[in-house]
Amino acid sequence: MKIKYISAFFLGVSSVLYSQQTNDTISKEGKIDEVAITGSRNKKRTVVDTPVPIDIIDIKQVSQSTGQIEVNQLLQFSAPSFNSNKQSGSDGADAVDPATLRGLGPDQTLLLLNGKRYHQSSLINLFGTKGRGNTGSDMNTIPVGAIKRIEVLRDGASAQYGSDAIAGVINVILNDRNHGFEGNAFYGVNLFKSPGDHDVVSDRKIDGNTFDFYGNYGTKIGSKGGFGNFTAEFVNKEYAIRNANPEKYDAPRQRFGDAKSQNFYFFGNIEIPISDNLKFYSRQGFSHRNTNAYAWTRSADADGNIPQVYPNGFNPVQDTSISDFTFDNGLKFKVADWEVDAYNAFGSNRFTYQIDHTINATLGVKSPTSFDAGGHSLLQNTTGFNATRQFSVLEGLNVAFGSEFRYEKFNIIKGEEASYAMYDVNGNVVTASTPSTLLVINPLSGDVRPGGSQGFPGYSQEINKSRNNFAAYVDTELDITKNWMVSVAGRFENYNDFGSTLNGKLATRYKITPQFAFRGSFSTGFRAPSLAQKYYSLQFTNFQGGNLVTIQLASNDSNLAKAVGIPQLKQETSVNGSAGFTFNTGKFTATVDGYYIKVKDRIVLTGNFSQDDDAIGNILIENRIDQAQFFTNAIDTRTKGLDVILSFNENIGKGKLTATLAGNYNEMEITKVNTSDRLKGKEDIYLSPRERAFILASAPKTKINLNLNYKISKFNANLQLVRFDKVTLVGYNGPDDYQTYNPKVTTDLSFGYEFSKNINLTIGSKNLFNRYATLQRDAVSSGNTESGGIFDPVQMGFAGRQVFARFNFKF
Repeated sequence: MKIKYISAFFLGVSSVLYSQQTNDTISKEGKIDEVAITGSRNKKRTVVDTPVPIDIIDIKQVSQSTGQIEVNQLLQFSAPSFNSNKQSGSDGADAVDPATLRGLGPDQTLLLLNGKRYHQSSLINLFGTKGRGNTGSDMNTIPVGAIKRIEVLRDGASAQYGSDAIAGVINVILNDRNHGFEGNAFYGVNLFKSPGDHDVVSDRKIDGNTFDFYGNYGTKIGSKGGFGNFTAEFVNKEYAIRNANPEKYDAPRQRFGDAKSQNFYFFGNIEIPISDNLKFYSRQGFSHRNTNAYAWTRSADADGNIPQVYPNGFNPVQDTSISDFTFDNGLKFKVADWEVDAYNAFGSNRFTYQIDHTINATLGVKSPTSFDAGGHSLLQNTTGFNATRQFSVLEGLNVAFGSEFRYEKFNIIKGEEASYAMYDVNGNVVTASTPSTLLVINPLSGDVRPGGSQGFPGYSQEINKSRNNFAAYVDTELDITKNWMVSVAGRFENYNDFGSTLNGKLATRYKITPQFAFRGSFSTGFRAPSLAQKYYSLQFTNFQGGNLVTIQLASNDSNLAKAVGIPQLKQETSVNGSAGFTFNTGKFTATVDGYYIKVKDRIVLTGNFSQDDDAIGNILIENRIDQAQFFTNAIDTRTKGLDVILSFNENIGKGKLTATLAGNYNEMEITKVNTSDRLKGKEDIYLSPRERAFILASAPKTKINLNLNYKISKFNANLQLVRFDKVTLVGYNGPDDYQTYNPKVTTDLSFGYEFSKNINLTIGSKNLFNRYATLQRDAVSSGNTESGGIFDPVQMGFAGRQVFARFNFKF
């Protein structure tokens, strides 16, 4: 039995990779496998019936034809409205790639695992990275080998799913195969070749060696359709260093490039029917990641260096350790005609820092060269239920309702004293009352030496904060006629730390002809400030224009924030509208969706308040701090955009050609800067032109994917071109110091061969023509790029060409 449908969105790989097919998934037994559609709780609703754009991505098929091994990068190079950049010199963001949907913040897209809310990372993005001031989910804690498909709802959905769904929802569906073993081995290397006239140098001509292996095993449990599916995966990746040529540039960093990392994963997906009307399910996940990333170079004569220990200066190494755990359990059963899902979803993320090859300069030659700098952790537990029922009203009415109770806890883990403290000449910790005559001075410069571990100072205090919230929702869908459906949803949430919010959504779809349909939606949304945004505090060092400065990132409830006039954080609110159409003739499909997203009171990091500030200047001077930053509801933004997807398939000779052109146009503007009365006249400090540029550069204005796939017999070839539009950033020398990264096109090419039904091999290259971001020659010597390298980490990354081989087998 087959059910015809049109996929709402075809992402730029090929139709064998995505569910832009004409059939639902059909099992070997001839039964239709359940295809959950994010955004609709109507189990009879297929993708074609939804009134909003939804992407269905077959991750296994996507990964087999590319050199990408992480979820973020797989989506980055296949989904035009999704953006995730590799970072360098961005502290914890070197280990966690911030990801955005439609150019909004990393924390404005909600991540689900099998339909249940997935916990966020405890990391908050700071300087040197996109999405600064934002938290977000780390999709790379979920192994590619454990994923059956990913569903991307590109529409505001707070009324259906709650906080964070302003830009949309990404739902990761785990493998549920109930038999056999499947293994996948990947090996890739970067072939370094300098862009420009030897402007960039590397340690080796072949680097970034990457090995990935996963095994996935499925088995039946019992005789009533139960199953267990388990995945173990290991990834090892070496450094890919891309330095500015020291013979041509006096660059402030000697070790810019991709970090070194090791990842281990184990995920399980279990379902066991207990009776005809009762089913138990459990999803378990554990991942551990170790990342070694280089921080900024400390020169031999730097205030933070002791020449007797490091005669030639040093490059600190941030050794981050991330442990991530998820444990979801639930029961599905029937009560009268209602289908009920009662569940508990638990998740935690622990992120710690070990700083190596460093020093606390105020301890002199007696200083350790490695420090436990502490870290942070986040715990989330969600308990709830969903109930759905079909009614015979008109052509069909589906009613769903449910409730959730969520508990969240955020901790900052204190580091060892020497990782954050400044010591005087007698070895005592410096305080505000320490006489300046006792401070440790660098005899080469005459300046006071900085305390703490260089590269990343440790956390100086323990923080333990928690909150809870209660939510209730109603979600209805009515088929008024066979051609017209209307959906209405509403959701109430109450947080114990800032109050209540009520949001709604109206969506509709009208089939004008069997091939052509119109769809549209209007909704309100919200995002609660994260606990990290409310309570995070850290003193760190940064290079600005080549100069080392000490910055205090003060928590929102601190005395420093109150002195400046930073108000208490409140929820972000949004209005989201979309309209589009779908067209399908079988061989040709087209989807066009325009969107409008207005967000009020977005939480971002302010610019840097200096010692010249009349409100806090004296406080900064007394505490020997150069600048201070704060989290605040600083801005209102308006985003307008368009998604266009065209796909065509045709039999050519004995083979089949599939062509897909997918594009996103996205334009964001800052419509208002929300300063308090006490901050009037300080708008350019509160939100500097530099910070505005980073917010607006969250996504290129346009991103276009072209994919051609040809399959004949056991052979297939895949060609993918991705064009990233221009990105403009601002340097440290003021609003006229523009750094423009020109449009770039990357080319991926792969060839696959099926030796049998159970064995296949793919070889290929990503970024075949070795494209790099625009080289910022004039900015390098002045230390004016955010990264301190010859370019910022924008668009398609900075590792250059990679060649790879992927071997897949099953039995």
